[in-house]
Parts: sequence; structure tokens; C-alpha cells
Amino acid sequence: MKKITYIGIICLSLVGVSCDDDFLVTTDPTRIGSELFYKNQTQVEQALNGVYGQLQGITNNEYLFQEFTSDNTTLDFNPLDRGGASGWEAFEFSTVNSGNGEISNLWNNYYAALYNTNFTLEKLAASTTIDPAVKGPLEGQLKFIRAFYYFNLVRYFGDVVLVTKTLKNPNEAFALLRTPEAEVYTQIETDLKEAIAVLPVKYDAANAGRITKGAALALLGKVYLTKKQYPEAVSTLKQTLPLGYALVADYADNFNPQKKNDIESIFEIQYQGGNDLGEWSSFMYTFAPRLSAGAVTGFANIVPGGRNIPTNDIIAAYEPGDKRKDISLKTSYTNAKGEVVPVPFINKYRYAHTIAGRTDNNWPVLRYSDVLLMLAEGINEQSGPSTEAYDYLNQVRKRAGLAEAAGLDKAAFRDKLLKERRIELAFENHRWFDLKRTKTPAELAQFMNAYAAKEKANPTVPRGGVAFNALDYVFTETEHVFPIPAPQILINKDLIQNKGY
Repeated sequence: MKKITYIGIICLSLVGVSCDDDFLVTTDPTRIGSELFYKNQTQVEQALNGVYGQLQGITNNEYLFQEFTSDNTTLDFNPLDRGGASGWEAFEFSTVNSGNGEISNLWNNYYAALYNTNFTLEKLAASTTIDPAVKGPLEGQLKFIRAFYYFNLVRYFGDVVLVTKTLKNPNEAFALLRTPEAEVYTQIETDLKEAIAVLPVKYDAANAGRITKGAALALLGKVYLTKKQYPEAVSTLKQTLPLGYALVADYADNFNPQKKNDIESIFEIQYQGGNDLGEWSSFMYTFAPRLSAGAVTGFANIVPGGRNIPTNDIIAAYEPGDKRKDISLKTSYTNAKGEVVPVPFINKYRYAHTIAGRTDNNWPVLRYSDVLLMLAEGINEQSGPSTEAYDYLNQVRKRAGLAEAAGLDKAAFRDKLLKERRIELAFENHRWFDLKRTKTPAELAQFMNAYAAKEKANPTVPRGGVAFNALDYVFTETEHVFPIPAPQILINKDLIQNKGY
């Protein structure tokens, strides 16, 4: 199994797509039908790499739904270019509706990826030539990915369409209905437990970045934490402790492209920059202030996106002396004229690279610090802040150069822990789901409206004299889930829309 580089080899559809692999012998070199593929281990591994590859496209826009929606980030407002006002801007201003194009893309991208995952699982199960010792880990990786997708979907939308096999006839799609959350979670847990049973603890260097037993345990622990099954969360997460993970000494190493898949990494989405293979990331460009030219990225020929700008609120949340602040964000940049421009930006993914727009940064999904903080949370929710819970929390705080937490009651420890998660995992797509997990819909609406009041009174970024719309930053309980995309309702009238949309 070669190291994951996701070189665009998703030859998974029933019709087939263009594929350049020289081991495929066909009458039409631009097409490969599924009946000719999946004949051996090499081909199934190629298909699995294609499934991994779809994680990139999904991850590229996840910040919209997991950071931008929260109190962590805002946008570098451009009065002269409001092309995203009805699309991506809506996630900051709480104006998302069922016609939002980004919501449709989210739904479509996830279900396209799920189709390929299910299809590969079916072909793998039918294979009689692959060694069972190899077949198990391949199946485990695919089931983790399916569980990961559904875990996100159920948190985004609530009840979702649960599909674990490919459809043989397009008409079957019209019979699909939304499955209750509880049943979706049952499938997620089943997939992760089956993955845990067959995945290895680690791979050799040539396969770095593949899904491991530790990743499946950490994700299952997070599922249990989300469901408030605290004993199960703690017992599952503790199984990751002896697997060889540890905090790296320097927090910045978690994001350094030269130190990918290091000892703190449990699962990260793999990217490769500096070439023409199409596997690069570009988060730095998406997140840099729109008028910063090359001051942040190093390349002035590309206009940055100005999205995911750290808010005044999160900047103020850092404690004095926190080593993570200067690594995670900057509060200004210096332009070509030598002027200091007080527009914040995410610094966490800012590393030198050789080709404009093509960075080499991976995206962290699960880190060991996340596991430690989840353990502290799970223990506290059961019986209050024990010595063990403090130990897990303080390991993370000590790495950040902060004093150890002590003397807190259960509620105060919970608040401290959630704030620690906000800072430790800032801009890594955790904040929205953390808020949802720890607040009722009513509490979440109250919290977000309080944040909105502060942002409207003192915007993080100047708005060029443009007033807020009356609908901006009006958060309701409805918005604890996203709407089902309007096109899906039109296609299948039996799909029931979420209440309030």
C-alpha cells in the first residue's frame, strides 16, 4: 500500500471515469468500467486512495460550517464585492436558508463521497483474491470514513438520509427518507467498532497518514461525548493512551508541513503542494486578509479570500502568556508601503511554499490534545473535576506555558475546559460542534446573539460605512441545525424540511 497522495484515482462509478494507471488494460484507455476494476489488491487500494482523495474537497470548505458559523471567525468585509453575500457570507451573519448554494454543495459532496465509499466496500467484500489480513484494514479505513461523514452530517442536519449500500436503480433514490438521528448514530458506532477491530495501531513510513485504530477510537469517543454517554466516552478514549501518542513540545509543530503525521497527530487530511499533481492545499490564501496582497502569503499575484478572520472575541479569550496565540493568529499585517494594517488573520497554516496558491499544509482532524481534553470533559461530567481530569487538562495548559487549573467546581471546570478547547483547537473546525454539544438550542441561540451584539457594536474588521442588515446576526433556535437543501426537497417531496426553514 503506497503512501497516500490522493492522485485523483476515483475510478468508482458504474460508468467509470478517465484514469491513467498503466496497469489497466482496456479497449478505451480513457474509461474503465467497474466490472474490470477491483480485481486485485492493487486496484482496491487505488480505489481506496480515491476515497481518501474526496476528503480533500470536503475539507476545503468545512471552515464555513464549523468555524465561520461560530464566534471564532468573521470576514474581511468588502463593500465593493458582495458576490458571496447569499452564499458563504450567510454563515457568518446567521442568514442561511434552504436555497443557499453552499448548503447544497455540502450535501452533494458528502453523498457523492458516501457513494464511492459504499461502492468500494461492496467490491472489497465481494473479492475472493485479497488476503484477509489485508482485507480487514482496508475495510476498517473505509468504515471509518463512512462513520466520519455521517457523524458530520447528523450534526449538521439532524435526521439525514442513511445509505450504506449503492443503489442499483436511480428510481430507488426517490424512496429514500430521512433516518432518525438515533439510527444514524447506531450505524456510526457500528462502523467505528468494526473498524477498531481490524485497523492497525500504526503503519510503516510509506503509509503514513492512513487511518489507524487510534483514529477510530478517538472518533468513537467523540461520538459518545456528543451523545453524553460519558462512561463510554472515557473508557473508549482511554484506549488511545497506550498507543504511542504524545503532545509535541512545540505547539507549532502540529501545523508544520515538514512535520506531518507526527506523534501528536491521530488523523489529518493529507495534502501535497509544490507540484502540479492537484493535491495542494490553499488555506493560507483563503484566510488571508483580502487587501494583504503578498504580505501574508508571500505571493502578490493572487488576491486572498479574506475569510475566516479571527474575531475580537477569540483574540480577547487568550490568557496573558499563552504561547499558542502568536502561532495561531496575528492581529495585523504590514503592507508593501510599510503600513501596519489592523486586520487579524489565521497564522496557523502560514508556511513558506514554492508555487503561488499551492501550499503543503495538511489539515488536522484529530490530535492527542483533543483526546486529553475530551477525557477531562467526560470525567468531569460524571463526577466533577478529579485529579485525573485536572491532569489531562493541565498537560495541555502546561505545553501552552499557562498555570495549572485548580480549585474549580464542576460547572467552573466545564467552562474552563470549553474555553481551553476553543484556544487549543482554534481554527481547526471544532468550535461549532463543541458549542452544539454543550448547549441546548435555546442556550446556543442566546450565546450566539450575545456574541452578535458585541460584533455589531465593535466589528472586528471595518465595514466601509455599510450598515448591518436588519437580519444579520439574528440567531434563532432553528439554526442549531442547517436546512435541508431546497433542491433535495424538490427532487424528493417526501424529504421533510427542518423546522423553521
